[in-house]
Amino acid sequence: MGVIDFLKNVGASIFGKGEDEATSLTNLINTTLPGQITNLRVEFNKGVVDLYGQADTIAAKEKAVLLAGNIKGVEKVNDVYLTAPEAKPEDETVYYEVKPGDSLSKIAKHFYGNAMKYPVIFEANREVIKDPNLIYPGQKLRIPKII
Repeated sequence: MGVIDFLKNVGASIFGKGEDEATSLTNLINTTLPGQITNLRVEFNKGVVDLYGQADTIAAKEKAVLLAGNIKGVEKVNDVYLTAPEAKPEDETVYYEVKPGDSLSKIAKHFYGNAMKYPVIFEANREVIKDPNLIYPGQKLRIPKII
């Protein structure tokens, strides 16, 4: 994937709770994706996150990127050093940036032609979205292909 841009001033606030940014992000990823990334190392410098390690799946890698990027204060995530098995064409994911007025059903209608397919998007982003009714503009989501 490379370097992925995010909106720096939106997202969850986890920084400033007694840990440095890299430690906070490492703990978030390890807690949310337990055992899915080995040798995880996170570096944070002026809004840019570099992720290192080995993800078990391409989905785990994508979720780690979204977890890091959807944090207030993060502007870019570089995943070049985070390895994962190569994605099969049917597993390729599209990223979508939530716009004002969006809902998961509206996004599902756009990508799948059926608003009732919103649970597919919710499940693909469960680590980032806790409630399917609560998404925010600027948040990036994984939109998996439906075969």
